[in-house]
Amino acid sequence: MSTLAPVEIGAMITRTPGIKGGTAHIAGTGVTVRTIVRWYQLGLSPEEIAADYPHLKLAQVYSALAYYHANRAEMDALMATEEAESDRFEQEHRRRRASGA
Repeated sequence: MSTLAPVEIGAMITRTPGIKGGTAHIAGTGVTVRTIVRWYQLGLSPEEIAADYPHLKLAQVYSALAYYHANRAEMDALMATEEAESDRFEQEHRRRRASGA
């Protein structure tokens, strides 16, 4: 008979100062919740995401998605801010290239 220790679900996602800017990530990895969410929003299933990140267990992917859904307003705002900042950098880069700077 196997006596596997139960997994504490709440410990699967963490925020660590100095790692990924303190954003929520899968504990013991550098994979952020937003990375998992972005793949999911692009249409990948949790199983496909786990296959693309072989060091992750399927439960870890699901925990990231559960964290996202439980904190959706905060996560959506964070991702929108990052997207806007990325767009701003891209526009600035294009402007500099066009001006020869």
